[in-house]
Amino acid sequence: MVEYTHSVRAELTVQELSRAGTSLDLKIYREGEQIGTLIIGRGSLFWRGGKRQKVKQIDWTSFAEMMNEKVYGEKRI
Repeated sequence: MVEYTHSVRAELTVQELSRAGTSLDLKIYREGEQIGTLIIGRGSLFWRGGKRQKVKQIDWTSFAEMMNEKVYGEKRI
């Protein structure tokens, strides 16, 4: 039997069926403790780590560059 250490809970927010204000919030847990929240919106991503109060914005291009570097060792798209 495989034991998972991470879990994700999702919440979709749609206000008046318009694109502005719509987001997907992913609460990320490790062994039952919340390690962060990823908020995915139309224009960018937002990250709030664990017990932090500040939310940091990441635009889609920066996110793609960050993921490519992490996964493929590449700095550009």
